[in-house]
Amino acid sequence: MKSLKIILLALLVIGCAPIRVSYDFDKTTQFNDYKTYNYYSDMNTGLSELDTKRLLNALDEKLGAKGFSLSDTPDFFIDIKSKAYQDAQRSTVGVGLGGGGGHVGGGISIGLPIGQAKINRQIIIDFVDENKKQLFWQAVSESNYNPNAIPGEREARLNAIVEKVLIEYPPK
Repeated sequence: MKSLKIILLALLVIGCAPIRVSYDFDKTTQFNDYKTYNYYSDMNTGLSELDTKRLLNALDEKLGAKGFSLSDTPDFFIDIKSKAYQDAQRSTVGVGLGGGGGHVGGGISIGLPIGQAKINRQIIIDFVDENKKQLFWQAVSESNYNPNAIPGEREARLNAIVEKVLIEYPPK
């Protein structure tokens, strides 16, 4: 029962918070040539160690479903970088004070912020051909981020991000 509640909560969080992804790739790349991958050993993802493990597991699962395999002698390497940032506060309430009389007027108005500013996280995933020493595909995802989320929610969110990122790989 507790697992069901966590899954429903995670789906609610995922469904309400959009994941925006943009892609870029080298048009001259023959994507059919790439079948195996690995991660840079010195990769600094900017995520916690546990979130990095969750993200790599999600990538392994989704890439495996697409027919790619992890290898010690890969066709390409994956590099991941991320950063968290805070959106500008947009919700405010205006409070005004005014007065006038005798053809003279004046007023004062201020905006008071409502709620907390949202934290977002940008994750950049690069596919690099080390033989050619070039980046051939990149995805940049941006989504809401809750630093206080429970592990099940974090895993569900990272799985949703990877799903959306890899939906356009390989490009048609």
